[in-house]
Order: sequence, then structure tokens, then C-alpha cells
Amino acid sequence: MNMQADQTEMVLKKQHDHPEDILILAIESSCDETAAAVVRNGRDVLSNVISSQIELHKLYGGVVPEIASRKHVEKINQVIQQALADADVTLDDVDAVGVTYGPGLVGALLVGVAEAKAISYARNLPLVGVHHIEGHISANYIENKSLEPPFLSMVVSGGHTHLVLVEDYGKYQILGRTRDDAAGEAFDKVARAIGLGYPGGPKIDKLAKEGNPQAIAFPRAHIDGAPLDFSFSGVKSAVLNYLNGCRMKGEEVDRADVAASFQAAVVDSIVDHTIQAAKMYHIDKVALAGGVASNSALREGMRKACEVEGIEFYHPSPILCTDNAAMIGAAAYYEYKAGTRHGLDLNAIPNLKIGER
Repeated sequence: MNMQADQTEMVLKKQHDHPEDILILAIESSCDETAAAVVRNGRDVLSNVISSQIELHKLYGGVVPEIASRKHVEKINQVIQQALADADVTLDDVDAVGVTYGPGLVGALLVGVAEAKAISYARNLPLVGVHHIEGHISANYIENKSLEPPFLSMVVSGGHTHLVLVEDYGKYQILGRTRDDAAGEAFDKVARAIGLGYPGGPKIDKLAKEGNPQAIAFPRAHIDGAPLDFSFSGVKSAVLNYLNGCRMKGEEVDRADVAASFQAAVVDSIVDHTIQAAKMYHIDKVALAGGVASNSALREGMRKACEVEGIEFYHPSPILCTDNAAMIGAAAYYEYKAGTRHGLDLNAIPNLKIGER
């Protein structure tokens, strides 16, 4: 029997054994986490392996793209092997390969894309490229089995702050976005300014619990003509000006109050915009997504606001907020079901816009 016949028989056998199940092997390498997962039917995570580079990049105060790419090359095969082992499956059981192909660091993305294409080619498996932000949004499906579109998703991460209307699986409309710094980027810069180091988000979240969020009146930006857009450069600059002013006057800086007041300004802006959008578009479900979605003040602020307005509130566990492959597997499943297939010419697109194919 030739190879093509062997593969056909294998697919038929797989479909006969589990006619209703789709297993996705998912790969994520857009920034500084090398991750692989096996996800069944878009919502059941059989394995989720993440190799983080945070300790490595701490030395430099942020992610160094070249170092990130090299580390991905070292770890990619290991995390995939571990993901398959943890799920107790082999590549023979997999129905498709899903991979992040943008946005992100181009060198980092290329490692995952090349790996996914190699597996797709070697095993004659369908290849499904996934948008990274679509992955973050889809993380909400994993732990909230009842969540279905339409809903509003507030995507908050180191590189993105997007207010997205999820009209259907794979169908998105951006209602608002940041005009300058992403929220996570502002967290990192302020953390560095007050001497907390990298990564800034978790460190500010922790320190802010010891401070007074009303201690310092930092601004909340409102953009004329674009009420759902965000701007965080102003609050970041206000923090830097406050710190410089204290130094010039010889006044002591209460870092906890600065962290708490800054965080409150960012959270208020995100929550206000999200609730405003939900009312404008008559949406009664809101989901947080992205790395900053694990911020405790943001979760609590959004929960309270949604409760007041009678809106259902969803958010992933912290491990599914940061970059991971389980969320890519969830997104890939719905793309696969919709008929999305990519060829071996799939390339990394560092500035990929959501909704593009």
C-alpha cells in the first residue's frame, strides 16, 4: 500500500473511532513563550505546555527579539513532544495543526510557523493559521463552556488594547483601540520608572494592593470623536512627571500609592469604555482577554461594573490570559470547522490585523 493510501486509511479509522471529535495540535511562539497544546473540540484542553523566557529577558528589562527567537528554536520540539505525551496522543490522532502566524515578533513567529508547516507536510495534516488576538479571545471558551457569540471582548495585553465585538466564531469588529501605548506597555514603563523591573504588570498589581488608589489624581484620557478608543501615553507621562517633581522637590515617593493610583486610572478607562460599548451595541456579555486580563484590579472593576449593568462577565484563568497554545487550539478549531486551511506558503505576519486571512 502506498503512503497516500496509508494516510487515507488512517484518517478514515480516526473518523470511525471518534466521529464527533476534532483534535488540534496547537503551537504558539509569538513573543517569549514557546507553547504547545492538544485541544479537543475547541474547548477541552488535553495538554497545555508553556516554556517561559521571563527569567532570561529580566536581565535586559524587556523582551530581546533575537534571544527570544533562538530560545524558541531550542524549545519548540520539546514542548510539542511534551504536549502530545501529556495528552496521551500521537500525531496519528491529530486532525489538524493550528499555529499563531501574527501579530508578534517576526523571528519568534517564524519558528512556530516553520514547525507547524513541517508537521503538516510530513503527516499530511491540514494547517490552520491563527491570529494571536483571536486566540486570546478564544481562551474564554475553554473555561466557560456556555459562552457563545455574540459578545464583547476587551483584549488587554503588552502589545494590544482592543475592544472587539465578537459577532460570530471567527467574525470580529474592532470598536475601539489604543491610539498610542498598549495598557501592558504602559504598565511595564511605569514599573521601570518606580524601580520594580520587568515584567511590570504583575509587580504593579502586587504593590498596588498596599497603596491608596485615590492618593494621586492621574488623568483618564477621553478622545474627541472616538469615545471607544484608548490612550495611555498621557497617564504614563503624568506618572513620570509626578516622579520627577518629587525628586526635584526632595519629596519621598510612596511607590505603592503611585502604583495603585496609576493602576486605577488605567482600569477606570478600560472598564468605562467597555461598559459604554456594551450599552451602545446592546451586548449583555463581556469577556476579558490578554495578559493584563489577569490583573486583579481590572477583574474586580469589570466584575462590579457588569454586575451593576446586568451584564454577564467572563474571564480566563491567569494561565490562559498570558500567551499559551491552548487558546490557539480553541481558535484553530473554529477556523477549521469554518473551512480555513493554509498552504505551505503560510508566512509570519508581524503586524497582522484581526479579521484578515
